[in-house]
Amino acid sequence: MKMIWIFGVAIVLLIGVAVVRAMRTGEKAPSSGSLAPDFTLNSQDGKPLRLRDLRGKWVVLYFYPKDFTSGCTKEAHNFQRDLPQYEQKNAIILGVSVQDEATHQKFCAKEGLSFKLLADTKYDVSSSYDSLVNLGVAKLSARHTFLIDPAGVVRKTYLDVNAEKHSAEVLADLSQLQEPRAAT
Repeated sequence: MKMIWIFGVAIVLLIGVAVVRAMRTGEKAPSSGSLAPDFTLNSQDGKPLRLRDLRGKWVVLYFYPKDFTSGCTKEAHNFQRDLPQYEQKNAIILGVSVQDEATHQKFCAKEGLSFKLLADTKYDVSSSYDSLVNLGVAKLSARHTFLIDPAGVVRKTYLDVNAEKHSAEVLADLSQLQEPRAAT
């Protein structure tokens, strides 16, 4: 009986994952080597931020479902904890979700976040990065990250993110990407 219950739970989880994937917008996420789709979004301070204005810096563009949730808070805290290391590597952190500037401002104040959180309230940017999940009653950004180089090219795409370990993973990949190529 216990085995049947476990099997039933596994089937429900697999169906749930399939349904969530099917509800995504159908656009293809930018792949490694492609130009990052440009955008302008307001940050938690109400000021617009344009991706193209960040050329010359590495950008960690991370999408997350919702402010004040456990996984999103953990991921944000880890990026904040590691922020000095990102700054040493000429990299900035940008978080994107579909919530508005006021919610982002409250989240930053409560959680002590000093990097920019961007409000994608019209779902355009989440859609262009294939990071929008349509749950029928609500749309959320998926937990995806794009590591963008100083020329605006996507160098690494993360579509299966573990919020607990993600910042360390991105830092390791950033270090590897910035290593000088050995002369042959």
